[in-house]
Amino acid sequence: MARSFLFLLGSARADGNTELLARTAAEQLPDDTEQRWLNLAQLRLPDYHDARHAAGPWPLEESDEALLWEATLAATDVVIASPLYWYSVSSSTKRYLDYWSKWLSTPDPRFKEKMAGRTLWGVAAMAHREEVVAEPLVLTLHHTAAYMGMRFGGVLLGNGSRPGQVLTDERATAQAKTFFAQKAPLARFPYDKE
Repeated sequence: MARSFLFLLGSARADGNTELLARTAAEQLPDDTEQRWLNLAQLRLPDYHDARHAAGPWPLEESDEALLWEATLAATDVVIASPLYWYSVSSSTKRYLDYWSKWLSTPDPRFKEKMAGRTLWGVAAMAHREEVVAEPLVLTLHHTAAYMGMRFGGVLLGNGSRPGQVLTDERATAQAKTFFAQKAPLARFPYDKE
């Protein structure tokens, strides 16, 4: 099956360090690998409203929700490119993931089944040099993948605060060269037994 990557940019800044690191990793993909890039900050997606138990239908929002839903289902690999904001994902990234709750039941109740076996990846730039502070972001993405029955390729972390600074992080740019080439294991919650 040919791979198709969906890159979801979750930064509040255009051409930020997270995007630069994600693009560095994406450059290593084979030329025939489909790539789609969507900037969550530029899409119209209102705050998530949980209406799972409301009477009546729960249609797609009059926004870019349908575009995101279709793009997500079309991808074999979903890449969350979110800077480390307050030790987790950005608000636009969190909003996008919140919509997964809706998509579990509508418009197609087979969303979870369809996402199973696909791969979730993360890319994040952060101002800290100590990677342990990114653990909440990593766990958010890992546990999302585990719940959905997806594979998890991990999170490519880079250091950079000022524009373009991440490209001077030699460790991160070296890891970017092979990041998407690794085999991603099936994500499992810590309490799951093999």
